[in-house]
Amino acid sequence: MWKKLIKLYWRLFKTPEQEARHLGVTIGENCLISTRLWSSEPYLITIGDHVQVTDNVSFHTHGGGNVIRRQCPSYDAFGKIVIKDWAYIGAYSHIMPGVTVGEGSLVAAGSVVTKSVPPGMVVAGNPAKIISTTEDFLQRNMKFSLGRRLNAKNKKEFLLSLPDDRFIIRAEMNQ
Repeated sequence: MWKKLIKLYWRLFKTPEQEARHLGVTIGENCLISTRLWSSEPYLITIGDHVQVTDNVSFHTHGGGNVIRRQCPSYDAFGKIVIKDWAYIGAYSHIMPGVTVGEGSLVAAGSVVTKSVPPGMVVAGNPAKIISTTEDFLQRNMKFSLGRRLNAKNKKEFLLSLPDDRFIIRAEMNQ
């Protein structure tokens, strides 16, 4: 019962970043951490400076499991995870054991990252694959930039005043 109360305390009264540090995740400066889904070995995770980890990103540092133990009862395998400076990890992504996400890289929402990501790359998919450089991503999306960062106070009014061509619109899928 005490364990549940302590867990509830961290969920209700502390930020996700504070909880992560408490669990042993190493986090650099000026990060925005929104997930609370750390592995069973959070002390094997290192996050650099200026990193954004969005909602419901899962970190996995333990690989294998019961199916392998049927053949090899003593099996246990672990991998450290390193997220380098200025990286962005999109919502609902999974970062697998042994992965390093390179400096300035972007992991698209919902990606399953099974291999390390080189610096300055955009990856997406399951399994995640390189889709472009961050420089190419910026060039393709610069036309949607509002030229300023919005705060919560004025965001709704400002966004609702914009014409539709100022928003990202995705093309239909081909059959």
